[in-house]
Amino acid sequence: MILNRAEYDSLVQLKHATPHSLLGMHPLGEGVVVRALIPGARTVEAVPTHEKGMPTISLARLGDSDLFEGVTKKASRVFAYDLVVTGKDGSSWQTRDPYSFLPTLGEEDLYLFGQGDERRIFDKLGAQLRVVDGVAGTSFAVWAPNAKRVSVVADFNQWDGRRHSMRRLGASGVWEIFVPSVGVGAHYKFELVTAEDRMMLKTDPFGFFFEKPPKNAAIVWDTRTFVWSDEAWMKRRREADAFHSPMSIYEVHLGSWRKKSVAESLSYRELSGVLVDYVRKMNFTHVEFLPAAEHAYYPSWGYQVTGFYAPTSRYGTPEDFQFLVNALHEAGIGVLVDWVPAHFPRDDWALAKFDGTALYEHEDPRKGAHQDWGTLIFNYGRHEVKNFLTANALFWCERFHIDGLRVDAVASMLYLDYSRKAGEWLPNKHGGRENLEAIDFLRHFNHVIHTAHPGVVTIAEESTAWPQVTRPPESGGLGFSFKWDMGWMHDTLSYFKREPVHRQHHQNDLTFAMLYNAHENYVQPLSHDEVVHGKLSLLGRMPGDDWQAFANLRALFGYQWTIPGKKLVFMGDEFGQRAEWNENTELSWRLLGEGRFHCGLQRFVEDLNKLYRAEPALWDGDCGAEGFRWIDSADHANSIFSYARSTRDGSSQILVLLNLTPVLRANYRVGLPRAGHWDEVLNSDAEIYGGGNKGNRGGVHASGIPMHNQPQSAEFNLPPLSVSLFKHRS
Repeated sequence: MILNRAEYDSLVQLKHATPHSLLGMHPLGEGVVVRALIPGARTVEAVPTHEKGMPTISLARLGDSDLFEGVTKKASRVFAYDLVVTGKDGSSWQTRDPYSFLPTLGEEDLYLFGQGDERRIFDKLGAQLRVVDGVAGTSFAVWAPNAKRVSVVADFNQWDGRRHSMRRLGASGVWEIFVPSVGVGAHYKFELVTAEDRMMLKTDPFGFFFEKPPKNAAIVWDTRTFVWSDEAWMKRRREADAFHSPMSIYEVHLGSWRKKSVAESLSYRELSGVLVDYVRKMNFTHVEFLPAAEHAYYPSWGYQVTGFYAPTSRYGTPEDFQFLVNALHEAGIGVLVDWVPAHFPRDDWALAKFDGTALYEHEDPRKGAHQDWGTLIFNYGRHEVKNFLTANALFWCERFHIDGLRVDAVASMLYLDYSRKAGEWLPNKHGGRENLEAIDFLRHFNHVIHTAHPGVVTIAEESTAWPQVTRPPESGGLGFSFKWDMGWMHDTLSYFKREPVHRQHHQNDLTFAMLYNAHENYVQPLSHDEVVHGKLSLLGRMPGDDWQAFANLRALFGYQWTIPGKKLVFMGDEFGQRAEWNENTELSWRLLGEGRFHCGLQRFVEDLNKLYRAEPALWDGDCGAEGFRWIDSADHANSIFSYARSTRDGSSQILVLLNLTPVLRANYRVGLPRAGHWDEVLNSDAEIYGGGNKGNRGGVHASGIPMHNQPQSAEFNLPPLSVSLFKHRS
């Protein structure tokens, strides 16, 4: 045995941090030495693969271990070879030696990762299909700086951590090995030994595909092979101006929109038919998927992510998800996904205490643990963690052609005292409550996304008065494209749930949002969060009998669609889902066959979307004060609102009238900004929508009577609990 005792012990006890330095083939004086650690082997030979004149080297067992060593002076240099192994059970196999290959990551890769700026780290860490020195296989790499030992354990090595012990690459904290002949479909995990000698099994933080929960092995996969056919869509996206374009978003939970059976949801490819057809029929511009990334706990709706780089396998493969996105794009529909950089779950096989230490999270629970959700908070000040998240955002945009990321729980990232009592949080270096590292991360993330992928939007779910969320980082902002207007949502639902007789005392609930609307670029959301946990469905919140409840809901949607901002509604609300949303059951599609109100509401939303998309006055001026003006918001006694939407250049105008009492207001005079004829282009009280068919017989003609500080006016019939839209005829 040429090894000294310490080297021998370090290999057989799996304590060597760089086993490649001893295993494999190495020069030895005028010859070479070959070592292999192969549990279960009886005999081992090193056989030249393609170089003539090189010898076959027989390896002898060292002691009673599974370590073999062979020496020859017939070769003056290292050469490529296979290991030919006969097992103790009589089996035999031949493979290139994993320990004969150089590292697959270079110094620059590791340097950029350590600096937090390796934007394609998803091409470096995890399981990467490669051809190295003409040999096909998979390289495995994982960041675990505080581990004593890391091995790949997998179905190709009988889940035995002795077979593919990885090498540590310098001070980077990255461990790596290339395993020949391993291809797509191999199941694997990482076996780590902590500084306290505790052994753990962890799934791959950069895994592209996973077993269906509750199993959690990663699966070797290639997400680069799908053939996209959405070039026209991607070109339009790059050239589009999202701020001055229509955006009406249909929010979808993939597992419960429709089901094949009580227990089985539609697959990604099945959804690419029925969901695409439905969204196109309903004239929505975008869908937004609740988190599509892998999550072990289904009732979390995807918000407790365990596989940040993998679409959930519940509905198919990564290619199947790409197929769905491609189909939506071909139909002219944008795709947004919820992205969750605010926290991650405590599952002991995932990111939590990944190498035995608080690696991705903070060690101190006052900074590293969410009180409300029982989850862990990313350490945004750590370069490698910042790199992990920023590259993840880029990954979804590049590999899956995602058009926008709605960033979950931004408020929880911004404030160190979020949902914490005094003494439960640590102030920043200035003594304040702002999370300076998270702020820096969000600005960096937004800058990288918007420069790398022009046309992709980022949307913040931010529920506080944090300033300049949608202003550029260079101006002191966070850099998001849009922000959910949570204040609008709260005030609006508070208003509409009231009995109409009381609404006269709460007119400001619908006017307050316009005082601050121009300060940010907003999305008005009626999201999944508003139809769960005892809040009732949107329809269930509306007062009155069915006639009044549906009329109220049509008026609510009409109001939402006609004020400045982009639009979002959760699946099922568009046809009046009666029950709260339940992730375990599909939507109540049967309701569309039960009476006229559900079909009428669905038809109204379809037509509202169609009109919205066709009329620039309803969206061109969303992100500025020039696109909206009140005509009259002071008629508290009658709960009537009137306002005008216009394009930025004023060339097109839409008048909106809301009557939010169940009383017909006949001959009601409203001021008009222009003379001439105003065509009634939408009336929520139309019979086809389930209404009473009261209206204005196609439109009104302005008279020269000034009113409401407008030069013209006209008398209107305002149906009960209705929204009516009128367009000036040029």
